[in-house]
Amino acid sequence: MLTATTGEGAVALATERHPSLVVLDLGLPRMDGLEVAKRLRQKSSVPIIMLTARVEESDRVRGFGVGADDYVTKPFSPRELVARVRAVLRRTTATRQEGDVLHIGDLAFDVPRMVATRNGRSLGLTTTEFQLLTTLARHPGRVFTRAQLLDAVRGEEGEAFDRAIDAHVKNIRRKIEVDPRRPRYLLTVYGVGYKCSEP
Repeated sequence: MLTATTGEGAVALATERHPSLVVLDLGLPRMDGLEVAKRLRQKSSVPIIMLTARVEESDRVRGFGVGADDYVTKPFSPRELVARVRAVLRRTTATRQEGDVLHIGDLAFDVPRMVATRNGRSLGLTTTEFQLLTTLARHPGRVFTRAQLLDAVRGEEGEAFDRAIDAHVKNIRRKIEVDPRRPRYLLTVYGVGYKCSEP
């Protein structure tokens, strides 16, 4: 286990040592956890679990908006944190073990390597974004509710937080769509949820 006491230290340590998962407190000195998460996301798709005393929905949306895979509010028990870490690592490992490549238009999803590309260029999806998008890509045209997508990317341990899916979709569209305001790949079905475009 590696630890850092400042935001700058966390970025440097994660960049140098490539951890399997980052547990990130938002209340770090000099550079807060949101900024640390943004910087990590520029370089890596490492799973991130954010810890914070902030309980407002808007704070959680901001956390998911910068690429968090899970969000734990204080106070929490050590057992809950361990369960969340295991759940995130289990999802990551399961996705890596599936042996196929999916395609939507000019996008390709190499499931074993957890890499999404357009014409060979990586799109930089986080683990959760990749899982959400591949869940949809496996069933083009099928409409998924937010609850179904939460189940797919979080499992039973996940928190039922529908706005988290909206935040992830917004981030995914910024990365995969030519014009995120007029999406071609990840489509909204108003009042229901989301679907991937059909071939």
